[in-house]
Amino acid sequence: MIRGRFAPTPSGDCHIGNARTALLSWLQIRQAGGEFVLRIEDIDQSRCKPSYAEQMIDDLLWLGIDWDEGPGTGGPYAPYEQSKRTIKYQAAFDQLNNNGWLYPCFCRRKDLKALANAPHGLSSEGPAYPGFCRYLTSNERKTKAKEKDPSYRFAMPDKPVAFVDGIMGEQHYAARAGGDFVVRRADGFIGYQLAVVVDDADMHMTDILRGADLLDSTPRQILLYQALEWPVPRFTHVPLLYGPDGRRLSKRHGTAVTLHNIRQAGVKPESVVGILAFISGLIDRPEPVKAKELILEFDLSKIPQSPVVLSHKMLQNLSNS
Repeated sequence: MIRGRFAPTPSGDCHIGNARTALLSWLQIRQAGGEFVLRIEDIDQSRCKPSYAEQMIDDLLWLGIDWDEGPGTGGPYAPYEQSKRTIKYQAAFDQLNNNGWLYPCFCRRKDLKALANAPHGLSSEGPAYPGFCRYLTSNERKTKAKEKDPSYRFAMPDKPVAFVDGIMGEQHYAARAGGDFVVRRADGFIGYQLAVVVDDADMHMTDILRGADLLDSTPRQILLYQALEWPVPRFTHVPLLYGPDGRRLSKRHGTAVTLHNIRQAGVKPESVVGILAFISGLIDRPEPVKAKELILEFDLSKIPQSPVVLSHKMLQNLSNS
């Protein structure tokens, strides 16, 4: 059984980029007759608010996107909120640590500032960590532990990673690309990379469709799957949306960015879905259409591989349709 998901972070209002990713993920799974899951990635409680999650759920239903498992629906792999799944993350952390995949890192922020001017590894992760603490002796670690609680990093194996992306095609990453990454911060906070792998594996995800900003996180996640001896899902990354100024779409581009504002303007959901389908190559003109009417039209090969730049007219259409 094919299984996919949409896993938003409720740190703000759902914007049309989120909505597009949710729609395409939903269409992929619905066309295949699979099971679609909504998971709320609210592990960072300092940024996430229940009100945003509630609004996001309402916005998705308004668009015509439903789910078989998730908040308000339940399912065999509940809970579907990351903030309630910390026991599972700790179990995976312990497994990795016991099998020698992790090491304590005592670097302070000031120690890593110099990396800001160094060549970056994986762009979404910032500068590559050069492994300052990877080869510390046992005595050195004990000494440093008296001064500072460590974070824990995943020791990247010395092998390249390759996979075939559903939209971007063949992807190749050199051995240790991006450097060793944090899976648990010094304050005990589990990092995104480990949490998302645990959740997707535990919920038996077979297909992950998400934004292209996470493309370079994929090799790290594949290595975590392999280290934990879990099946690796198929990955598809959708190019991002940009405003008329060529910058990544955000609040600065006006009221048409968030579904909350679009709904307040009286725009119909079919109009939003039609525009999202048009810019994704699924239909040849931005005409109103219901989400369920696109299921037969869905085809990954139609989706452009490059970021989509929205014109002023397109943003106006989202505000006034």
